[in-house]
Amino acid sequence: MDRSRDISALLAIMVRLRHPSEGCAWDIDQTFESIVPYTLEEAYEVADAIERRDYEDLRDELGDLLLQVVFHARIAEEQGTFDFGDVVDAITAKLIRRHPHVFGTVRNLSPADVKALWGEIKAKEKRERGERRGLGPIGLLDDVSTNHPALTQALKLQDKAASVGFDWNDVGLVIEKIQEELAEVTDALEQRDHSAIEDEIGDLLFSVVNLARHAGVDPESALRSGNRKFRRRFGHVERGLAAQGRRPAEASLDEMESLWRRAKLDEPPRLNDAPGQKPPPSSPEGTGA
Repeated sequence: MDRSRDISALLAIMVRLRHPSEGCAWDIDQTFESIVPYTLEEAYEVADAIERRDYEDLRDELGDLLLQVVFHARIAEEQGTFDFGDVVDAITAKLIRRHPHVFGTVRNLSPADVKALWGEIKAKEKRERGERRGLGPIGLLDDVSTNHPALTQALKLQDKAASVGFDWNDVGLVIEKIQEELAEVTDALEQRDHSAIEDEIGDLLFSVVNLARHAGVDPESALRSGNRKFRRRFGHVERGLAAQGRRPAEASLDEMESLWRRAKLDEPPRLNDAPGQKPPPSSPEGTGA
C-alpha cells in the first residue's frame, strides 16, 4: 500500500493488519485491554513533544495516537459494537450539542455564561446516560475516571468540587492545610505506622495539588518539569564523576552534592525546559468531554 493523507488509507491498513490470515500476528492478537498501555503512552508522548516544542516530533506522535483510536475502533467493528465512523459521529454530535452558542441560536454569551451553559449540558447528558444504563443518580465526582494519573485525577476532583463552591477561597488557607498535613506525616513517621504514613502522604500530595490549582499550575506538568530538572542535574553529576574516572556508586554523598550545586550554578536563572503549562482553561472545553 502507498502512503496517503486520506484517513481511509489508515483504516484500510488497520483492516489488513488485523486480517485473520494475511495480517500481522501481533496486531491480530491484541484486545482493547492489551493496547491500553500503548494508548496512554502515546498520549504522554504527545504531551512531551509539546513541552519540548518539537513540532516535527509532535506530528509523528499525534499520528501514533491516532493509530490507537483507529486500532480500538477496528476491534470494536470486528465485534459488531461500533466503527470509526461512529466515533467521528459521536464526537461531532457532542461538539455541536455542547456549543449552542456557536452552532445554535444562542449568541453573545460571556465566558462565564458559556461555562455555565456547558455545565448544564454536561449535567443533562450525565443524567440521561445514567437513565439509559439503569443507574441511580450520578454524583458530581462519578465521571472523573479512576484511570487518570493520580495527580490529574486529584486536580479534576478538586475542580468538580470547586464548581459547586466546595473550595478554599484563599491560597493562604491551602498553604496552612499543607503545613497541617506535613505535621501529620511527621507524627505518622514517628509512630512508624506504615499504613498511616501512606495515608498521610496521600493527604499531603492531594493538598499540594490543590496549591498548584490555586496557583494556576498544572501539577502533572510541574512534576514532569521537576523530573526533567532532576535528570539534567544528575546527568551533570555523572559526567563530572566520569571525568574523574569514577561512577556515582564510587563517590560520597558530599562529592555528589558538590557537583549538584555546581549544576545549579551553571544553569541560567529560572531555567525552564518549556513554557509554563497552565491547567485547562476556565472555558468549558477545558473540563473534558
